Amino acid sequence: MAQILLSKTRVLALTLTLVQALTLTLLANTASAHGGVENPAVLSRMQNMEEISDQMKVLSETAKGKRAFDAEALNQAIARIETASRDVVPLFEAEEMDPKTEALPVIWTTFDVFTQMADDLTSAAGQVSGRVEAPDDVNAALRVLGVTCKSCHDRFRD
Repeated sequence: MAQILLSKTRVLALTLTLVQALTLTLLANTASAHGGVENPAVLSRMQNMEEISDQMKVLSETAKGKRAFDAEALNQAIARIETASRDVVPLFEAEEMDPKTEALPVIWTTFDVFTQMADDLTSAAGQVSGRVEAPDDVNAALRVLGVTCKSCHDRFRD
């Protein structure tokens, strides 16, 4: 039994580490990536992704103890992720590029897969939306959302 608990603890710790690393990467990339973007469509996409990243930061900082637990703020962050995720597909429908974009051209050659992954984020956010009531709920929400974000970024982001 102790080994099972240890394994669950390790999985949770690794998941949190992964989500936190992804969030930090997103924050670092969005902070430097917006400067010099000339294509307004690409800038809109980047701003939408930055909104999602900012809200993930609320969750990850709370999980790490850098923010006080605030169920209302956390649920609001998840709701904002859900709202912003609904805009992902429309923002990417036109194949718009810019030297500063991190979007890979494979998005448009496999747009059906991209669309499904964006829809998966919306579904994941809906699944945890309004359900953060205790500190342990933050970790569960991060796992659900982080896995979805990472799978899309691994495939479609430079």
